[in-house]
Amino acid sequence: MIVKPARLLFAMIAMVALPSFAQNVATVNGKPIPASKVDQVVKQVVAQGKATDSPQLRDAIKKDLISREVLIQQADKEGVGARPDVKNAIDNARQSIIINAMLADYVKKHPVTDAEIQAEYDKYKSQVGDKEYHARHILVATEDEAKQIIAKLKGGAKFEDLAKQSKDPGSAANGGDLDWASPANFVPEFSQAMTSLKKGEVTQTPVKTQYGYHVIKLEDVRPAKVPALADVKQQIAESLQQRRVAAFRDDLMKKAKIQ
Repeated sequence: MIVKPARLLFAMIAMVALPSFAQNVATVNGKPIPASKVDQVVKQVVAQGKATDSPQLRDAIKKDLISREVLIQQADKEGVGARPDVKNAIDNARQSIIINAMLADYVKKHPVTDAEIQAEYDKYKSQVGDKEYHARHILVATEDEAKQIIAKLKGGAKFEDLAKQSKDPGSAANGGDLDWASPANFVPEFSQAMTSLKKGEVTQTPVKTQYGYHVIKLEDVRPAKVPALADVKQQIAESLQQRRVAAFRDDLMKKAKIQ
């Protein structure tokens, strides 16, 4: 069959134009929405674990992009983007996006190693120690008040009743109960006095700290419950990454000429 030149030209144009249509998922008032934009959003959503790639997800994203395009075109007609407050918001968002992308690149280039995670875990274990203590305390402003409380306890008063006058609002209503905790959770003076007590004993002299004067009672002692490395590995890694990023930022701040 002989194809006439005009038909041949039309067929060639159609063949060239076909891929162009395939690259767009829709056109809004003459402006195309490329399929690559849908792919990009799908990739982000899947990476965040919010959904899996599916026709339903793609259709929902397509509808959202069309809706956004309709709205942005209307906003452009009204000149919303030219307003000073909107320009400032756009500039702030631009800074945040670029900074976050840079910091993400920094984290990729400076990953936290398993050796660093292990070292941090070992450090945590050493700080926690091998024992946990269940203690009560009564916090007062002066040494004389603390001495009077100790005298009342020797006279048979109940620790829980006297604890109601404690300056520590978090424990006063619970009889001074501090629950189970590692000595590392308290200031050194408090920890030293608490760990020197035997089960059921009360400090015989006031314990002075930066918060005031304490009367401490040790309820019990048990082996420390330290989580396995596997259970806290991700948490430790994230903490180390945050510290590394903070150090990177602080170093840049020191080098910058700020007037």
